[in-house]
Amino acid sequence: MSTTHADPASLDLMFPQELISLEVSAQLPSDLQIRPLASTDYKRGHLDVLSVLSIVNDLGEVAWVNQFHAMRATPRAYFSIVILDKASDKIVGVGTVFIERKFLRGLGSVGHIEDIAVDKSQQGKKLGLRIIQALTHISENSGCYKTILNCSDANIPFYQKCGYVKKENEMAKYAPERVHNAPKL
Repeated sequence: MSTTHADPASLDLMFPQELISLEVSAQLPSDLQIRPLASTDYKRGHLDVLSVLSIVNDLGEVAWVNQFHAMRATPRAYFSIVILDKASDKIVGVGTVFIERKFLRGLGSVGHIEDIAVDKSQQGKKLGLRIIQALTHISENSGCYKTILNCSDANIPFYQKCGYVKKENEMAKYAPERVHNAPKL
């Protein structure tokens, strides 16, 4: 089978490919590849995959690329990964871990896993598990003393299978709806 995907070495990546677990990479089917988010992944359907989670306000490629560069400009903080279907060069899975520096625990760090999504056509193939494993590996190898995530009650069994335990509760307060959805930073 010929593939059309770009070699990660030729891409403008969010972080070095070497931070992704080789063990997790080896557990993916040969027609899929896991790698850091690239500055060109808007065209590969990054937002389409995220739309399985929530409403996605697509502000266009320029805004997406600016957000990518803003996140990458914060060293050792944002680690977004994708799973790519090699034949179609389309993203089929995504996830992010961001590292929060603390004053607690001897100036420790906590990894926060966010925005885990798998294209509906690819669900049931353990891609979500591989994303969680890859992000947990990055968090732990970044020195985090714990890795946490929020999920719905319906997703608790899935995350328990990934080695996570139910702990405490989440609270949220949403800001009033803005007239413009542009970032304020």
